[in-house]
Amino acid sequence: MSDSERQQYRFKIDAFSVESLPMSRLAEYMSELAKLLGEEERIHFSHLEAGSAILVANAEEPAAPKVAERIRKVGEGTAPAEAMNAFRRLDTMLAKDNAVGDLSNAAGAQIISFPGRTRPKPVRYGPFKERGSLDGVVIRLGGKDDTIPVLLQDGEATVSCQTSIELSKRLAAHYRAEPVRVYGDGRWVREEDGIWRLIDFYIQDFEVLDDSPLGDVVGKLRAVEGSRWSESPDAISDILSLRREKGDQH
Repeated sequence: MSDSERQQYRFKIDAFSVESLPMSRLAEYMSELAKLLGEEERIHFSHLEAGSAILVANAEEPAAPKVAERIRKVGEGTAPAEAMNAFRRLDTMLAKDNAVGDLSNAAGAQIISFPGRTRPKPVRYGPFKERGSLDGVVIRLGGKDDTIPVLLQDGEATVSCQTSIELSKRLAAHYRAEPVRVYGDGRWVREEDGIWRLIDFYIQDFEVLDDSPLGDVVGKLRAVEGSRWSESPDAISDILSLRREKGDQH
C-alpha cells in the first residue's frame, strides 16, 4: 500500500451530492468521522468530491499507522469505545438521512461499510403492565372525573399518574410537602432506542418517606428508651450495615 493510500480516507454518503448536502449536516458528519479516525489534531479535511457526497480527509504521516490500526479495529468491532460510538452515530445519521455509506482509502478499496438505511428497523415493544412503585413529591392533584390525575416530581423529572377519589384525598395532605412512595400498576413501552418509557401509572396505595438527614434519624433512634442504638459509638455505620445485610437476603 502506497503512502497516499495509507494517508487518505474517503467517506461516502450516497443520498447526497455536493450541492444538496447541507453545511450544518456536513459539519456533523465531519465531527463524528474525526472521532472515528482518532488522532484528531493530525486529521485534516481536504475536500468534497463530486457525484455522491464524498468527504475526503488526510492523516499526517506520523499518525497514519495509528489511524489505520484504529480503523481496522472498528471494522472488527474491537476499537476503543469512542471510535465504536462514533461508528454507531455515523450509521444512525445515515439511516436518518435515508443513506448508506462507506469508508475507503485513496485507491477506492472499501475499509468499513455503514448499512444506514438498509439496517434492520428498530422495534418498539409493549406496552407492558407491571406493578411497581414511584417516589416523588405531589405537585399537582385534582380533577372532575372519577379518576384523579396526580403529578409527581422527583428531582428534575415529573411523572403523570392517576388514582381514585378516596386516595387523592389522602394524598392531598402531603401536597407539596414530604416525598411519598406510591404503589400501583404502570404501563411501559420499550422505545426503538432501547429506552423504557412509562405511559401511565395508577396509584393504589402510598407511604410517606422520611426525608430527614441520616444524622437526625440516628438521633431519634438513640432517644428511644431501650434502643441498642444509644449504646453504639457509630450508629450510622450500624444502620448502613443492617441495610446491606437485608439487601443480601433478597
